[in-house]
Amino acid sequence: MNILDKIIAFKKTEVAEKSSLVPVKLLEKSIYFDSDIVSMKDYISDPEKTGIIAEFKRKSPSKGDINPSASVEATSIGYMQAGASALSILTDQEFFGGKNDDLISARKFNFCPILRKDFIIDEYQIIEAKSIGADCILLIAAALEPARLKELAKFAKSLGMEVLMEVHDEEELASSVNEFLDLVGINNRSLKTFDVSLQTSYDLVGKIPNEFVKISESGISRPDTLVSLKQTGFEGFLIGENFMKSSRPHQAAYNFMNEYRDLLMAADGLTQEK
Repeated sequence: MNILDKIIAFKKTEVAEKSSLVPVKLLEKSIYFDSDIVSMKDYISDPEKTGIIAEFKRKSPSKGDINPSASVEATSIGYMQAGASALSILTDQEFFGGKNDDLISARKFNFCPILRKDFIIDEYQIIEAKSIGADCILLIAAALEPARLKELAKFAKSLGMEVLMEVHDEEELASSVNEFLDLVGINNRSLKTFDVSLQTSYDLVGKIPNEFVKISESGISRPDTLVSLKQTGFEGFLIGENFMKSSRPHQAAYNFMNEYRDLLMAADGLTQEK
């Protein structure tokens, strides 16, 4: 079994246990459940914003501990003050060291779109995502059959949520794209081998239908890379590890975003001169 297979197998057990302990009717009583979402699609598309989805992640299967003692309150607030367009909060505990309370805390302190970053395989997890204050869910094409992914996307839309679908290659993109998605992300990191290649984004950006907001995910460590990705058609960029590996993630994000803005202004100036 590769790591993705292990995670999905664990999720099946986890969902069964959670749903037996916390019924849907209880989740639906959350103060967030009937609240309107904040649109990630709109925030990422806003030309006045950076397009950066800043991620809070304590550890990963490939890197081990990244920043296990980081404060979600200080980090998420700092990310938004630095100029992030949205937040991504890991809620998987077993493999990424996250928890639902991390997202609840981020929601409490920030008015911005929040992506629940987890391995969603069941409607129960989508209801749970809405109950903890998420605006958008992640559906991973490598983990779901296309018909099942479409069912889950449709269900999320019925709750008023937005959907980011993540793909790793052209085959996943072609087979899984559907009308219930809002954003399509190209993950530059293989969830099977954890190898990273930005070329994946460059190869696939033109194949994403233009009605979806285009996101490049993982392996982005330099502001000039964002400029290049933006020039090829990406509107959003999911960055986590590059910020979280710093002892002060929000400061790392601030420095990164300032440099990105400067580079983008310079690139726009050169384009206008031509």
